[in-house]
Amino acid sequence: MKAAFYEGNKSIVVGTGARREPGPAEVEIKVAYAGICGTDLHIYHGHMDHRVKLPQVMGHEMSGVIERVGGDVADYKPGDKVTVKPLGPCGECPACQDGCSHICHRLQFMGIETDGAFQAYWTVPASTLHRLPDELSLQHGAMIEPLAVACHDVRLGQVAPGEYAVVIGGGPIGTLIALVARAAGARVVVAEINPYRLQLLEELGFETCNSKERDLAEYVQEATGGKGADVVFEVTSSLAGAEVMTKLPKVRGRIVIVGIFSKPVPVDLHRFFWRELQLFGARVYEHEDFEQAIQLAASGELGLDRLISEVYPIEQIQAGFEQMESGSGVMKVLIQCN
Repeated sequence: MKAAFYEGNKSIVVGTGARREPGPAEVEIKVAYAGICGTDLHIYHGHMDHRVKLPQVMGHEMSGVIERVGGDVADYKPGDKVTVKPLGPCGECPACQDGCSHICHRLQFMGIETDGAFQAYWTVPASTLHRLPDELSLQHGAMIEPLAVACHDVRLGQVAPGEYAVVIGGGPIGTLIALVARAAGARVVVAEINPYRLQLLEELGFETCNSKERDLAEYVQEATGGKGADVVFEVTSSLAGAEVMTKLPKVRGRIVIVGIFSKPVPVDLHRFFWRELQLFGARVYEHEDFEQAIQLAASGELGLDRLISEVYPIEQIQAGFEQMESGSGVMKVLIQCN
């Protein structure tokens, strides 16, 4: 079968992979589509070489159809449409024991520590599966994993109908957060500087603020009559995002950190004291977030088609990574694996 192998130094080689017979509690999936995400780009750039074992099959945003099932698998059968929650918790650490297995102390992430979805057939534990409804296309099914991230973020942010939400960063995750927050009844503004993303966001019906041209804090103050935002999502992992996020919330407003800050950054803690702000970290997702993502995607109300910029066959996966890396005229790239 065909598989795409990251070999280091921004090189991905498409070659022959070995299909693995599913164990008693596993299934083999014929992968339809797999998305390229920010984590895959970090691996591609060599920033996660300490976690991967070369050559590495990346990819964890996917959809497919079950091909074979192990002897102990009773809830799924060949032909079922599924996606995968790509987490491998240990089940024993304090986080797992407290019911927070998604932030397991020894979490194994499929597509990083283990082989991922950029291959024609992928064998995974049946416990990682989520069933996709017949009416949901397999392309949209490959968007469920990042959509579940957004559902988790919005849930932790406690977004309620009528609230004013600010999303700092209008990339794929930021746009999905904006869509989920709007579906929850919020008025949403997205701060972004990329012209393509600004245009796409406006076509999706969002208020936008080009923070290169307009002071975001002033924009939010004017839009809310001086009150401030109910909830702010920081999705850029940037110094500028960390600086401005505390200027935006109302008294007792909420900030959700979605972006991954690899180093400590200055944060205005006096503002937290002065306005009694609340800060939430949000990492990946839980079971209920996947189920909500599937429900929202199947409803058709989100307009996921608009977020899929390009679909490449697996033989052209390097071109897909290069397009995502460029950031020009692109939101989400899918790889067709079969």
